[in-house]
Amino acid sequence: MTAEKRSFEAEVSRLLEIVAHSLYSEREVFLRELISNASDACDRLRYLALTQPELVAGDAAYRITLAADPAARTLTVADNGIGMNRDELIENLGTIARSGTSAFVRNLSGDQRKDVALIGQFGVGFYSAFMVADRVEVLSRKAGEAEAHLWVSDGKGDYTVEAAQKDSRGTIATLHLKTDATEFTEPARLREIVKRHSDHIALPIVLHEKDKDDTINAASALWLRPKSEITPEQYREFYHHAGHAFDEPWLTIHNKAEGTLEYTSLLFVPSAKPFDLFEPERKHRVKLYVKRVFVTDDCQPLLPAYLRFLKGIVDSEDLPLNVSREMLQSNPMLARMRTQITKRVLGELAKKAKDAPAEYAKFWDNFGAVLKEGLYEERDHRDELLALARFRSTAGDGLVALDEYVARMKPGQKAIYTISGDAPDRAARSPQLEGFRARGVEVLLLTDPVDEFWLPALGAYKDKPFKSATRGAAELDALATDGKDKVEPPKPDAATGSLIALMKLSLGDAVKDVRVSTHLTDSAVCLVADEGDLDMRLERLLRQHQRLDEAAKRILEINPKHPLIARLADLAGKDGAASALGDFAWVLLDQARILEGEQLPDPPAFARRLSDLLAKGLAA
Repeated sequence: MTAEKRSFEAEVSRLLEIVAHSLYSEREVFLRELISNASDACDRLRYLALTQPELVAGDAAYRITLAADPAARTLTVADNGIGMNRDELIENLGTIARSGTSAFVRNLSGDQRKDVALIGQFGVGFYSAFMVADRVEVLSRKAGEAEAHLWVSDGKGDYTVEAAQKDSRGTIATLHLKTDATEFTEPARLREIVKRHSDHIALPIVLHEKDKDDTINAASALWLRPKSEITPEQYREFYHHAGHAFDEPWLTIHNKAEGTLEYTSLLFVPSAKPFDLFEPERKHRVKLYVKRVFVTDDCQPLLPAYLRFLKGIVDSEDLPLNVSREMLQSNPMLARMRTQITKRVLGELAKKAKDAPAEYAKFWDNFGAVLKEGLYEERDHRDELLALARFRSTAGDGLVALDEYVARMKPGQKAIYTISGDAPDRAARSPQLEGFRARGVEVLLLTDPVDEFWLPALGAYKDKPFKSATRGAAELDALATDGKDKVEPPKPDAATGSLIALMKLSLGDAVKDVRVSTHLTDSAVCLVADEGDLDMRLERLLRQHQRLDEAAKRILEINPKHPLIARLADLAGKDGAASALGDFAWVLLDQARILEGEQLPDPPAFARRLSDLLAKGLAA
């Protein structure tokens, strides 16, 4: 049978090119990645063999074997794990089996430093072999099957798959090393790399040298060792293995629970945001072991979805070793473990927030939007999550906790004010904030879509209701400006009243009302939601996801102190004002829509009216 030639995905081709050139200084990590893959293959077979012992008949001693041939300039990494059939070779090695590839590749720039950071977030896995090899061969035979297949590629665009011969199960990866990579055929160099990066692998890593085999790693589960005996470097390398990650762990949480429920957890918070963090499945990547035997990395009841940024392992002493993955979904022990682990993680985050607020701010920028999902979904840990929550605000560039906000509320202020936007700087420029800023009232700037859901679910914090700054703001009338007396509510004079009446007549059903603003000090107009209506940003989100058919009508607020509004008010009392001011009313409404980031319902009409008004102004 001839070899079948296939092409990589376009994204994979570019990724391979950048991996080969951008990670040069870190090229030894290829061996860590290949050993981690081999370890995973053995772990998966060990679990299957619990119910299908025939899969490992005659060869139940799992191991990873390294062999180098300096003369041929090759390095071989072999395992007796689960192996792959033809379709799995194509799926696992011919594509990147992770959504978000296109978005990832779009961010690659050709700048070595930036690309290394991005590749580290994504995880290159098997493809790191092409940093040191100009050809890679993968011979694999799946456990329980008789056929073997050979995958071959130079990493430049194509690969071949063909039937082959292999006497036993497992996978053999043979790297034909580049001329500048001969160091990876030296036994001393291989020992050094394994000791540094893969000593924690709980399987023997055997170096085949001069017709003898030598185990070159500790081959014991790192998480079972006493914490006092584990170095920061060992924790770091285990994180790289367990999470297939290239970044550094931001926080390490190693805990052993004893008593009625016994388990060990070794969990890590990444320092970089994974690219699949906001995938719809919201799955975590923490591996579940039972008595040191890998069971699954897809046990979703183990952790809540809002902690899906965690990487690492949980090893249970109480779960039955032969439990099926389906039965795990409803096992009551897992529910108890979930509660305890969640409490532990939130407690460690609270310590970090208190002891190292600057570091915690970096964590919040990466994972705050995910953590806030718990405010909406889970009541049991809501208080802890609220204490961890941080926000941008109009008070400055730093992050603020809710307790800090409440402590510096203005005298007479009864609500916690918020405003939503696509970005903090854009939200801070919203015209609705002008009145708050004049009175020194702090407003939280909310930029995550989840904010629109947890805020209504909570309603208040410590008896202080959350209130959108884009809704009515009658309470502002009772607050003083900074260093000045209380601001009296605006009272429209006769001319302004006439202008409002004419604008209502012109706009008709396009708005719910036209009124003098308590929000504005500088801008001419703005839109606000009525007290009983949805927040404007939430409404836009619901419409975008087709959860809402019709938009609610908004209130158009005008600023009588603005020169334009004052001039229009003067004109409102003159004959023929209704027809003359009609176009002004519509242009002002569309201007308010633009400020809100709304789509104009009739852009050509807006352009025509604006052109006509400009022409009349130039002719005057």
